[in-house]
Amino acid sequence: MFTYALTPGFTDTDALGHINNTRLPVWFELARNDVFKLFTPDLDPKKWELILARIEVDFVGELFYGKDVEIRTYIERVGKSSFTVGQEAWQEGTLGAKGQATLVYYSFTNKASQPIEGELRASLEAHLRPETS
Repeated sequence: MFTYALTPGFTDTDALGHINNTRLPVWFELARNDVFKLFTPDLDPKKWELILARIEVDFVGELFYGKDVEIRTYIERVGKSSFTVGQEAWQEGTLGAKGQATLVYYSFTNKASQPIEGELRASLEAHLRPETS
């Protein structure tokens, strides 16, 4: 699991005083930087080998301005050339949102997906979400 902490700013809120729903996909992407570094350690876009295939966010509680939010990031699944990242936004011990993103290991030169193998696969699998009983 990777964790990323942030403090919501006033501009992250909506008219109801909650964190605006458009912020969570942005925060989740920001917290995926640790996953991106497994593929591109220096995050150089010229070396990028990932494409985003799908995202989803479920809003399960309220998140508020001025209180730290912890984003927890796990690997949910590793397939042949794609993988799914699971993420949760927690504030003061309460789950506010959860989501998933499916990414594809992709060669922009060949315009095709490529297999996730060897050390790269092992690095992703090291962050698999633990089974819950």
